[in-house]
Amino acid sequence: MTDEEIIIDTIEKIRPFLISDGGDVSFVKYENNIVYVKLMGACQNCSLVDYTIKDSIEYAIKEMLPTVKEVINVTEDEAN
Repeated sequence: MTDEEIIIDTIEKIRPFLISDGGDVSFVKYENNIVYVKLMGACQNCSLVDYTIKDSIEYAIKEMLPTVKEVINVTEDEAN
């Protein structure tokens, strides 16, 4: 598997948990060891969005791919 495939696979495993809380996440890109994702639904405006990114998504991805430096949430404008 490529790094990008590992990242996407990991995100797919996290998605059901976010969806169950009314949110969602999609992969945007992987560049310079940084993963860019877009949080959607309830996750967009949640006060715990930073924890979701760092403690859930980033943690899971780094477990599978230690070379990842960080995970960044992008806005609608940045995702396009």
